[in-house]
Amino acid sequence: MFTSLLVIFTSSLVVIALFHRLRLPPVLGYLCVGLMVGPMAFDWVKDSDALPLIAEMGVVFLLFSLGLEFSLSKMIALRRVVFGLGTLQVLISGAALGALLMLAGVPTAAAFLLGGGLALSSTAIVSKELGSLGEIFSSHGQNAIGVLLFQDVVAVLLLTLVPVFAGTSDQAWYWALPLTLGKTLLLFAGLSLLSRWVVPHFFHEVAASRSAELFVLLALVIVLLTAGLTHLIGLSPALGAFLAGMLLGESHYRHQIEADIRPFRDILLGVFFVSIGMLIDLRLFASHGVLILGLTLGLLLIKAGVVALLVKWRGSDNETAWRSGLALAQGGEFCFALMTQMQQNNLMPADLGGLLLAATFCSMLVTPSLLRMAPRIAARLHRKPNEEARLEEISALNAQAKKHVVICGYGRVGQSIGRFLRNAQQTYVALDSDPVRVQEAAVAESTVHYGDSQRADLLSAVGLERASLLVIAVDNTGTALQILLAARRIHPSVPILVRTRDDDQGPELKAAGANEVVPELMESSLMLASHALILLGFPQQEVQERVDRIRSDRYQLLHGFYPGAEDEES
Repeated sequence: MFTSLLVIFTSSLVVIALFHRLRLPPVLGYLCVGLMVGPMAFDWVKDSDALPLIAEMGVVFLLFSLGLEFSLSKMIALRRVVFGLGTLQVLISGAALGALLMLAGVPTAAAFLLGGGLALSSTAIVSKELGSLGEIFSSHGQNAIGVLLFQDVVAVLLLTLVPVFAGTSDQAWYWALPLTLGKTLLLFAGLSLLSRWVVPHFFHEVAASRSAELFVLLALVIVLLTAGLTHLIGLSPALGAFLAGMLLGESHYRHQIEADIRPFRDILLGVFFVSIGMLIDLRLFASHGVLILGLTLGLLLIKAGVVALLVKWRGSDNETAWRSGLALAQGGEFCFALMTQMQQNNLMPADLGGLLLAATFCSMLVTPSLLRMAPRIAARLHRKPNEEARLEEISALNAQAKKHVVICGYGRVGQSIGRFLRNAQQTYVALDSDPVRVQEAAVAESTVHYGDSQRADLLSAVGLERASLLVIAVDNTGTALQILLAARRIHPSVPILVRTRDDDQGPELKAAGANEVVPELMESSLMLASHALILLGFPQQEVQERVDRIRSDRYQLLHGFYPGAEDEES
């Protein structure tokens, strides 16, 4: 086992470093490592019997972290998504996929059992990618998380039904269903009592000891103990970990718990993705590549279409519907376990199982890229309701605007710039993609509009062709670059000011057409240093000259940083 883990970690170190350079998601790297070290490629991992258990712990830690982000009140607010949208998605997707499997010659019971398994999505990949993209609390993010939680319960039910349909269990399906749901409610009630009356006392005592080691140990014990208890009663350990995290999400120690378990979560989750990659037979891609591609596309299209239609039917806009569908389009890790059990119980042919495993793997492989391309895909598939009318309304509101400032991104920085401009009697128009922020700002300001600043038609609607300045104040450099390129196509000569976190992307933004790039970290350091010199008695004129000189040298004096043991980025 030691040798297997050494091979996995070493290979992951090299591949993830390469993927980081290529700006590719780490999840893809781990899946590729699994393909590479698996028995169908180099076969470097021999004794891998214990890997599934280690890999499952990665999903457990991930769901616990996710639960910390979702308090009980948020989950109550999501109940219509979890039980409404989740139920409809599993039933309709499972029925559609089961019917297709029946047409392919799979027996009826096995077809619909397998269809239910294929209807499940990847909790690990979707949760991790939505978190890294900062979309967990977006409309489509909450739709995806709510459905995934319901799917975790369904996954347990499907696994318990395999021996029932195979004839090796004495329990009928109509007993298995209420028993699983009853266990889930019992688990939730028990964890609620523990999180309210018992666990806070432990955290209080450990916090009073001021021992970081004890705090980490307590966090690990809670995660593993919850997962173990859930497994003992026949439910998914990941589901129990999520419920525990959710109930602890109201605690004062939530942020410290999350920081303590993050290293364990990320490493173990990497092992999980590697173990998924090891299940795939690469020889199938050589002999049945076109068929696997067709199955993958069919799975993605059916599931994405079903979810999009359901979300749209429930009253959401088209962009949210399609982005929810794209997030849940892939197959899931539970499907691998279900197909393995079905093959062991002779419920499905081995050759069909291999093809479906490969197609499910491919759907998971493309998911990180799909989530990153989702805004553009959703915009091409369908625009939001009344979007043309909304663009015309924005254009009409700003038709008379001339020599104004356009602000892309109305967060803390954008709002501060707006206040300065308003104080100087300078008109401006702001765009932001956060509907809640725009709704709150619109109460006091009529010049703030909702929309994606990367869209050329929206920039034209706010009168960029007649503007005297464009300020890009978004906090993502990739998004800022796309806005910059779109703006230059519309107005090649407008001055553009771009805000960044540091000076690393300055040359790239300058090359794309930015007139000025203002790095936050450099500017804040410069302001603190200038105030320090003034307090030390230096003449204000001399301090200002020094500041101007450093700015003209592109902050060269401030470059270089000796990282300490507790430093991450600052």
